[in-house]
Amino acid sequence: MKKISYAIALSCLFASVLSSCEKDDTDFIKGDNAVIADHTIAFEDILRSIPDEYINAARNDLHIAYQHTSHGTHVSYGMFGLPAYKAGDEIRFAITNNDPQADKLDFRDYAMASYAEPGIDASDLSRNETAFIQATRNYLDDPDNSEINVVVWSWCNIAGHDVAANYIPGMQTLINEYPSVSFIFMTGHANRGANIGDGNPRNQAEIILNYCKENNFYCLDYYGIDTHCMDGNYWEDAGDDGDSSTGGTYYADWQGSHSIGEGYYENRSSPGGSVTYGAHNSQHITANRKAYAMWYILASIAGWE
Repeated sequence: MKKISYAIALSCLFASVLSSCEKDDTDFIKGDNAVIADHTIAFEDILRSIPDEYINAARNDLHIAYQHTSHGTHVSYGMFGLPAYKAGDEIRFAITNNDPQADKLDFRDYAMASYAEPGIDASDLSRNETAFIQATRNYLDDPDNSEINVVVWSWCNIAGHDVAANYIPGMQTLINEYPSVSFIFMTGHANRGANIGDGNPRNQAEIILNYCKENNFYCLDYYGIDTHCMDGNYWEDAGDDGDSSTGGTYYADWQGSHSIGEGYYENRSSPGGSVTYGAHNSQHITANRKAYAMWYILASIAGWE
């Protein structure tokens, strides 16, 4: 794993927010070697600071298998919409969906569910806590998928699952078995008013993030992005739509104060496809940010330090 330096860490701006916004006191600070794409990373200016050579390398050299259900569309719809954002993005962030083409990121959406064992639902990590292990093996062992060098699985609802007993050991097993493949961990989306306590999204995120930091792995932090507004403020009761019972709809509010092409872009259902929000969203910001986070990880896999 490459070492990476982090230039930006946004802190809570207490003077400008309601008292219900509190500084995130979880131990989410990144280790020197882990690549954790969280709320401090998921910004356009950070994405555009990545040197072209690493974006180009990711676009040309990486072949991604992604499996998810509804909440996982935050990544895919965001990545599919990004090429239409600003001049040059149609080349820099060019992407295909299950249709590999030269000089475009080879992204294979909904890739692995059909490779599950008979009678087993492996449509995302939440359906069966260990089904993803054999489904991934079956997929990677198929000669038709020999180019795949990045694997990502997304959660539906992480609440109530035993990530320490099932998800983390399963991912570690796959990492050991397929050393030429980069596996990206994910935390789960936030649940409005129900993030705290054993087995809930914040607790699960801490377990996953700490493991990734200790072992120098890649992780896209859904929970951190969902619960931090664009100013870096942490909303402990936030849900998956940038909504908080005490902080309002901070992502929708932010979008309303900006314009398309100047601060955010429209997500799409496929490359060049119809405009759509990520599932369970009423705004584009959530999926925009998760697309920024994914490209950050991909550039790191491609060699960016």
